[in-house]
Amino acid sequence: MEVMGAARTVVRLGAAAIAALALAACSVESADGGPEAGDASTGQFTSEDVNTVFIEEMTWTEVRDAIDRGATTVILPTAGTEQNGPHMVTGKHRYIIEEASDRIARELGDALVAPTVTYVPEGGVDPPSGHMRYAGTITLPNEFFMNLLEYAARSFRAHGFTDIAFIGDSGGNQRGMEAVATMLNEEWGGEGSRVHFIGDYYANNGFRDWLVEQGEVPDSIGGHAGISDTSILLYVEPRHIRQDKLAPGGGFDGSGVSGNPTRASAEYGEVGMRMRVDAAVRQIQAARGS
Repeated sequence: MEVMGAARTVVRLGAAAIAALALAACSVESADGGPEAGDASTGQFTSEDVNTVFIEEMTWTEVRDAIDRGATTVILPTAGTEQNGPHMVTGKHRYIIEEASDRIARELGDALVAPTVTYVPEGGVDPPSGHMRYAGTITLPNEFFMNLLEYAARSFRAHGFTDIAFIGDSGGNQRGMEAVATMLNEEWGGEGSRVHFIGDYYANNGFRDWLVEQGEVPDSIGGHAGISDTSILLYVEPRHIRQDKLAPGGGFDGSGVSGNPTRASAEYGEVGMRMRVDAAVRQIQAARGS
């Protein structure tokens, strides 16, 4: 589990393609044979240590230089802060989409990742509906969610990104992302930038069908906090699964769980992550014509 939970770290440090677009990642030994630049033991890091695709981990000049070198695609991940049963943390979607976005950007080789949007439509407030019936969930009306996406995309266009990819890890995000992409593409007419709604990541990745092929049944796979997302989070961040709380259907009525998360595994999750990333990369490449 610990090895799989370190997947994001390994991917970040192991890929070199995007580093060439930002700043070359290299190890520099001091003249006296001391520790390498960026060694945690020194507490000192330089621009030569940069190896990230996340805009919030870069300085503005690093972002500018990455764009100038060809990183003109930006991924805007959207997640959600919502109940995921007694066994899984409310930030599930953020952990999963950030791992996926890191991998997608690095596989594309010319993309950066914007900060994840974690405030999304989750239901009504008065009276509470949907996931808002459970403590810890945070909702945002769809029109405000769409406004946020719109002005994020306008910001990306102003800075020189030519392809803007909206990718969401939960169902409530999809409609607003698609609507904003359509609106901005109609307004811009293909001049300067295009916005791509990457719906295949969430709804057309093949993971559910693959689970059925492994012998899992639809009722166990479930629709929320069941086998699928529990498995992927086990693979990405196992510390965020409460193993002692795993139970079919969450263990009680009103648990917020649909499915049987006891059948989840990190091995399933590894496949699910791969299928989501592959689906998104294919759709982005097709949308860009690359």
